[in-house]
Amino acid sequence: MAKISTPLKLLGRGRRPARVEESAILLALASPVLVVDADNQIVYVNDATEQFFRLSANQLGDQRLADFIPDDSPLFSLLSQVRAHGNSMSDHGVTLETPRIGTRDVTIEVAPIADSDGQVAICIHERSVALQFHQQLTFRGAARSVTAMAAMLAHEVKNPLSGIRGAAQLLEQSVQDPGDQELTTLIRDETDRICALVDRMEVFSDQRPMPRGPVNIHLVLDHVRKVAKTGFARQHRFVEQYDPSLPAVLGNRDLLIQIFLNLVKNASEALPEEGGEITLSTAYKHGIRLAVPGSRSSFDLPLVISVTDNGPGIPDDLRQNLFDPFVTTKQNGSGLGLALVAKIVGDHGGIIEVDSQPKRTVFRVMLPMAPEEMGSDPVARLLPAEAE
Repeated sequence: MAKISTPLKLLGRGRRPARVEESAILLALASPVLVVDADNQIVYVNDATEQFFRLSANQLGDQRLADFIPDDSPLFSLLSQVRAHGNSMSDHGVTLETPRIGTRDVTIEVAPIADSDGQVAICIHERSVALQFHQQLTFRGAARSVTAMAAMLAHEVKNPLSGIRGAAQLLEQSVQDPGDQELTTLIRDETDRICALVDRMEVFSDQRPMPRGPVNIHLVLDHVRKVAKTGFARQHRFVEQYDPSLPAVLGNRDLLIQIFLNLVKNASEALPEEGGEITLSTAYKHGIRLAVPGSRSSFDLPLVISVTDNGPGIPDDLRQNLFDPFVTTKQNGSGLGLALVAKIVGDHGGIIEVDSQPKRTVFRVMLPMAPEEMGSDPVARLLPAEAE
């Protein structure tokens, strides 16, 4: 990060304003940028900083960093080193945690401002868009591998299994010994189990075009919550944090329900029987575009839908392969649920990512919004309901 030697727009009364060109450049940056003085009092923030910390510029201008960032944060050590050596420094994989923003994994760049009496510029980068795209390509690759496997199983495995099951039935009718009948029953039951697994995987090989239209994501989430509360998640508390102004998603309602029902079910199964909490949230975020499969067009992905749970977190050795087929932490799980989620999100032209620490696991799904010419969802947007 280059040193800033020209005047900045400063916060607080009686402070010198910035030159228009400089302020406009900093305000336009997508990454949070803030400047602190020698006492770590905040003297400048851009728009992205307000969004990141969920505080207005006026609120931030009245505070020191220690007022809302814990004293043991690596940020303060980095500030001390920069002031001591007078050079720009950065720290990767830093965890910033506050009650307002939760836990964020970020890269922090800090640079001294020349001739400014100890002022330091701080730039915060969340996980880069390039990394998100890399992960998305990985998840789509996992889905494609399951697609190929499903096609192979349907043609090469399912037909022979039918013959094996038929032979087992004929043997069962001809044998008299109870022990032999038990073995033929075992063959038949295991054949049925394998056929059921193949049937579940055949959904991956469905390459038909997916019908899309404007979908109210809040109605989808409300349906998912009701299904969960009447069944597998009846003992858990749900919290809804919705942006009621969110536009319609360009998607398929039934498949979107399948995405979030899978994610909520996974969250529920990770929670203890008491004290479990699942948060469903929606937000609008600028800056990410991705091509939709089967289309020459690129779509903005500003709609962010998150499913958060307060469970123990995902084991470190599973995080990189979480969306691969047959990867599961469940004793009787097949490991196909998240692989299917990755496929459906990819079919929507979206991105799915996961952040996990103890007591906070977040699955974020970024989806395109419906073009204006398609109109809006005919059903009124669902306003945030009272948490149950």
